[in-house]
Amino acid sequence: MRWVPPLLFSFFCGLLVGVVDAEDAMPPKKSLGQSVPFHLRGGRAFVPVKLNHTEAASFLLDTGFTMTMLREEYATRLGLKTVGQVTIAGIAGDERTEVVEGLDLDLGSCSYAPRRTALLKGKRTHPGILGSGFFKKFVVLLNCRDQTLTLYDPAGFQKPAGARVIPMRFRNTTPIISASILSGTNSIEAEFEIDTGCDGGLCLGERFIREHHLLEGAGETEAASRRGFGGGATTRAGFLSGVNLAGFTVKKPGTNFFLEGSPAAEGLAGHIGMEILSKFEITFDYSRKELLVRESAPGKLSSQ
Repeated sequence: MRWVPPLLFSFFCGLLVGVVDAEDAMPPKKSLGQSVPFHLRGGRAFVPVKLNHTEAASFLLDTGFTMTMLREEYATRLGLKTVGQVTIAGIAGDERTEVVEGLDLDLGSCSYAPRRTALLKGKRTHPGILGSGFFKKFVVLLNCRDQTLTLYDPAGFQKPAGARVIPMRFRNTTPIISASILSGTNSIEAEFEIDTGCDGGLCLGERFIREHHLLEGAGETEAASRRGFGGGATTRAGFLSGVNLAGFTVKKPGTNFFLEGSPAAEGLAGHIGMEILSKFEITFDYSRKELLVRESAPGKLSSQ
């Protein structure tokens, strides 16, 4: 066992988990490099899986989670064995939940068997979540235009032709990249968490907003809020001029301006969610600490 300290998490659907028993996944069992369909629901990516070769379900693909998560009633039906507990740290406090063993997930012709799975309790809206353990074991290519997910063995993976490389670093298990936001005529480079579990574009922390006078540059905004595990936050919703990733500019991204606190860890500007990521064919290569991006619809984005 090793200790990973509890963390604050991204809002609405992104979540960081502090764990006592960190997840170590069993190696993939079947062939890789084949695509499986997923569907976008509420701006988020849900992947069809089969639980222990019997029960069909749909799991949220979420880089903000440390562990694979499974709703409690599914674990009960599958007869999974409880082996300990885990602490989930949220904005409104911590929650303890059980950890189980024995889950096996089929994704098309691929299988993924996390060594440990944490339980989602209460009124959760989806059966489970594929978190960082999943991204560590595969290179994950996400094509939102075609709504296909392709998994590769990291050892034999070759970069897609024309893909641009963005270096990633990690704070615990959360991927972080550098990007530039455009506010009026100003370009501001900063570090952002990548949160595939967020349906929005940009979520920015109060300190970063204040330091760069972003609300003043955003024009008209409206009262809004973001919710996630453990609570929520009051925001103003509006638009910035753009966000630039690896020389590609996404214009007028939807932006939530946090009026207090931040959706991301200390020292970061905020996080980038699926509204922006879905503009690209995007590949997560945790083994090489690279995020690979290319246009999913060539010519739709301005490029440098």
